[in-house]
Amino acid sequence: MKRTSRMLSLALLLLGLMALVWACAPAEEPIAVETVELEPQAIVDAVTKGGCSACHAIPGIPGAVGVIGPDLASISTVAAEHIADGSYTGKAKTAEEFILESITNPEAYLSQHCPAGMCQPGLMPATLKDTLTSEEINLIVGYLATLPGGESIMTDANVAVDTSNADVSLSEEDFAWAKQTFFDRCAGCHGTLRKGATGPALTPDLTLAKGTVALSSIIFNGTLKGMPDWGKQGFFTQEQTDIMAKYLQNEPPTPPEMSMEQMKATWKVFIAPEDRPTEPQTTRNWQNYFSVTLRDAGQVAIIDGDTYEIVAKVDTGYAVHISRMSATGRYVYVIGRDGKLALVDLWMEIPEKVAEVQTCYDARSVEVSKYEGELGDFTDKYAIVGCYWPSHFTILDGQTLEPMKITSVRGYTADTNTYVGDPRVAAILASEFKPEWIVNVKETGQVWLVNYQDPMNLTIKMINSALYLHDGGWDSTQRYFLVAANQSNKIVVVDALEGDLEAMVDTPEVPHPGRGANWIDPEFGPVWSTPHLSANSLIAIGTDPEGNPDSAWKVVRNIELPGAGSLFVKTHPNSKWVWVDFVLNSDEKLQRTVCVIAKENPTEVYKCWEAADYGRAVHFEYNMDGTEVWVSIWGSADQPGKTGEIVIYNDETLEEIARIKDLITPTGKFNVYNTIHEVY
Repeated sequence: MKRTSRMLSLALLLLGLMALVWACAPAEEPIAVETVELEPQAIVDAVTKGGCSACHAIPGIPGAVGVIGPDLASISTVAAEHIADGSYTGKAKTAEEFILESITNPEAYLSQHCPAGMCQPGLMPATLKDTLTSEEINLIVGYLATLPGGESIMTDANVAVDTSNADVSLSEEDFAWAKQTFFDRCAGCHGTLRKGATGPALTPDLTLAKGTVALSSIIFNGTLKGMPDWGKQGFFTQEQTDIMAKYLQNEPPTPPEMSMEQMKATWKVFIAPEDRPTEPQTTRNWQNYFSVTLRDAGQVAIIDGDTYEIVAKVDTGYAVHISRMSATGRYVYVIGRDGKLALVDLWMEIPEKVAEVQTCYDARSVEVSKYEGELGDFTDKYAIVGCYWPSHFTILDGQTLEPMKITSVRGYTADTNTYVGDPRVAAILASEFKPEWIVNVKETGQVWLVNYQDPMNLTIKMINSALYLHDGGWDSTQRYFLVAANQSNKIVVVDALEGDLEAMVDTPEVPHPGRGANWIDPEFGPVWSTPHLSANSLIAIGTDPEGNPDSAWKVVRNIELPGAGSLFVKTHPNSKWVWVDFVLNSDEKLQRTVCVIAKENPTEVYKCWEAADYGRAVHFEYNMDGTEVWVSIWGSADQPGKTGEIVIYNDETLEEIARIKDLITPTGKFNVYNTIHEVY
């Protein structure tokens, strides 16, 4: 592991080569550049050993098309310009010396030319000279100095990346750890079988060429495009990072399926429906309760929105993802990433878990039946859980959680009719127009309208849209469902009343709306907003085809934000603000920053501030009357005093009202009234 750790160098060391902003650290003495014969295969071998290709585009090098660090196609020209322009504070006199100096002291040069903006400190470890031999270093320096144009020495030669001798072996114990950890923390973006979705594919045909060095660097440091910095956050040690990097170069194992028999073996009813209250037993305003995800504690906290008291902490599943309320509001359905569903009864004096079941090994979504009309009353009658693995959804009894029906979502993509064996169920919403759930099948790009009138004999309409459907919500009328096809850079619009595809709207890179935010634009009328993981923008899409037809299903606002990496946006009909976070931005200050945009003047950000002096500020929720905004501070479970808290703001004045401290990694917060009524 020590050798592997040292090999973290070249993968991201070259990020500082095209520097425009210099750090204050003093430059080291440039190492004398040695003239070496630029033998093509030796150059490729040196670059491969360091993992440069995973982060940089380098002409002439097979597979060197990385988009994390700067494009190095003209590095010699850029180097000469920097030396001459007066901003350079180093000691290099030539392009070769500049490149070598940048490698040996990368923290001195922070490039503004990373694809997603400013390259961040720490992305490039300064250990290249410990990783590669001096000859290998000079081969790389010598070749980069020939660019642009020098790639001809490569194209004229028969060069290839040789991964046959790559040491990616792992002990049985390390492989088991990596397998479970990937499933828990990584599969959500990269896919259970590592075929990619929100994040890129990580199959061996791709990862072996990147190498352990580069993969380990990316895992540890993250990227500006939304990859979490697992090492910097303290989730992985350097040794664990290296283990994961090797794991990704092995063939992905296939997890087991789950049968109805296996599901029912996990099904427990703690309090039967007939033994539960017939009316609320509490004197509290339970419709203003918040169900708060305590991610690393495997719990939800039920918090009184009037008094800020923690009414109960309820054990649920691992890494709780979301809470959804029944149509009546009395029940909270809590789904964890381990596929365990818990049912909590809010009518009890102290809310308790009344039933639980595991429907799969990896899940993100849950919803209940809400339709009441000519076709019957299905209020709180059924529940549905959508799974990442196995690729299915399960319909359950809404009162007891008894599993009733499993339906596979494996099938063919909407664009090329390519078979997908591991598609995942993302967002699920309940229509009030029909007894239907809207089910998003991520990898196939299909929106399914699942009619549950006869749950044992489902009627399903499949609507082709765009790939990698993720999350979304209703427009203000709850007729139109807007969902991000995040790797297609589109918002898909489905008409729940007519049951068809209404529109597909082009967006900036990787939209991530959560449920989105509905508000009235002073010029364009009703709009729905989403931020983006890989673009510093919040857009507004017109949602009123009858009253504002010229704006409908178009991006009418593109508001510049201080950075990318936003996960959530929120507003309320009674609020004059739209709130946005920056959870996955690589800048630590931005991670804990929140911003507001004034609805009356939505051309720019009105105000930004840091919500805490540690952790990350994530997810917003209003109290039921829209006068307060609750923001989670996402800390670390193993840091006393910094595990996490909730900050409560007066929405009118933006002043802090209170803090609910010492919570364990609070994340999503779901107000009962707002969740019932789809207020966002």
